[in-house]
Amino acid sequence: CTHYLFIVVVAVNSTLLTINAGDYIFYTDWAWTSYTVFSISQTLMLSVGACYYLTFTGVPGTATYYALIMTMYTWIAKGAWFSLGYPYDFIVVPVWIPSAMLLDLVYWATKKNKHSLILFGGILVGMSLPLFNMVNLMTVADPLETAFKYPRPTLPPYMTPIEPQVGKFYNSPVALGAGAGAVLAVTFTALGCKLNTW
Repeated sequence: CTHYLFIVVVAVNSTLLTINAGDYIFYTDWAWTSYTVFSISQTLMLSVGACYYLTFTGVPGTATYYALIMTMYTWIAKGAWFSLGYPYDFIVVPVWIPSAMLLDLVYWATKKNKHSLILFGGILVGMSLPLFNMVNLMTVADPLETAFKYPRPTLPPYMTPIEPQVGKFYNSPVALGAGAGAVLAVTFTALGCKLNTW
């Protein structure tokens, strides 16, 4: 029971984390910065939850099933918020599913070798998700148009938009997200495997 409860909790938290990756305030002036940060955070939440579920069941394919759970939760939550008038796009690209499929593929191809899953699976998830997430970013409604349509007169000072920072610190958010994600996801896939030793 504890194992299944953990799977649900991680899936819900993954969903909450990914829902906020579409906030139009961030995408107005901090598109690439927030894109990189959210790509890494989604990579880590997917890798730990999917790897835990995969090694818990020992059946290749359950990582993809976990990503499907994340996608369905996100669709339901975003659909509810959209119906309440919050400026979110209803359709969310299921970017986690292809990365989770790679995790399943590694687990199956290496004959359920956990160390290979951690190393190769973690790297593949970390490198692929920022690439798939770019499709998500391209489907977000124009941030300036949305910001004018849904003004926030009570915006707190720390959220006040500032001058755009695109390209100031780095030129490729996909490369930065993939590089950082590939390193960090290995650690989190290891954590996912380790959680099965409770």
